[in-house]
Amino acid sequence: MGQGFAIDRRRASTAGGAGAASAADLVLRWRVAIIGALVALAAVAWWSTGVRMSGMDAGPGTDPGALGFYVTTWVVMMAAMMFPSIAPMVLMYAALQRGRREKGMAASWAATPCFVAGYLLLWGAAGLVFYAALRLGRQLDGGFFAWHHAGRWTAAVVLAGAAAYELTPMKHACLQRCRGPLGFLVTEWRDGRSGALRMGVVHGAWCLGCCWAIMAGLFALGAMSVPWMIVIAVLIAVEKLLPWRAVGTVAVAATLAALAIGVAAAPASVPGLTVPSHTSAMDMHGMSR
Repeated sequence: MGQGFAIDRRRASTAGGAGAASAADLVLRWRVAIIGALVALAAVAWWSTGVRMSGMDAGPGTDPGALGFYVTTWVVMMAAMMFPSIAPMVLMYAALQRGRREKGMAASWAATPCFVAGYLLLWGAAGLVFYAALRLGRQLDGGFFAWHHAGRWTAAVVLAGAAAYELTPMKHACLQRCRGPLGFLVTEWRDGRSGALRMGVVHGAWCLGCCWAIMAGLFALGAMSVPWMIVIAVLIAVEKLLPWRAVGTVAVAATLAALAIGVAAAPASVPGLTVPSHTSAMDMHGMSR
C-alpha cells in the first residue's frame, strides 16, 4: 500500500510538473506574441516614416510641412521610436489583464490596444505643441534663428540643455515611473477600455516628462532625418531598458553633450548632420504634400 501511494504521488508530481511546464510555455508564447506585435508595428512605422520623409532632411530647422502631413508623420514616428521602449510596460499591463481573466474578473481583450492608443494620443498632442512652437517661432524670429545666424548656436544650446536635463530630479522622477511598470500600473489602475485609454495617456505623460528634452534635441539635429530618429530612439531605449539606470542616464547625457559641442564647434564634422544651406528652406516644397 505504501509503495502504491508513493507511485501515485510520483505520477501526480509528474502530471503537475507537466501542467506547470505547459502553463509556462503558454505564458512565454503569449509574451513573445506581444513583443512580436510591437516590433512588427514599429518596423512598419519605420518603413512608412522612411518613405514619407525621403529627401526631406534639410538639417536643423527643417520646415515641418502642412499640419495634416506633420500630424500623421509625427504619430507614425512616435510608434516607430517608442514601441520598443514601452514593451515592458505593455507586457506588464497585458499580464495583469490576463490574470484578471483567469480569476473570472472583467478584463476586455481590447484594453491593451486602448492602453497603447492612449499613449500615442498623448504623444500626438505633444507633437501639436512642438508644431505650434516651430510655426510661431518662424513667424516671429524674422530669420534670426536661421542656421547662418543664431540657428547653429540655438541647436547647440538645445542639445546642451537636453544633456543637463538628464541629470535633474524631474528627469529622475519621470524615468523611475517609466522604468517601474508594476508600480505605475498598481497606482494608476482603472478598469475597462476607457480606463485603459486613460492609463495610456498618463503613462505617455510620464514618458513625455522623461523624453521631451531628447525630442527637442531631435528637432535641433533635424526632425525629418531618419538617421537622427534612429539615434534618438536608441538613446531613449538605453535609458529605459538598460538594467543599470545610472549608467544609461550618464551615457545619454554624455552623448547629447558631445553632439552639442560638435554642432557648436564643427557642425560639418558631425556624422550624419545635414548642415543647412542658405537656400535649403526654400527647397522644401515636398513637405506640404
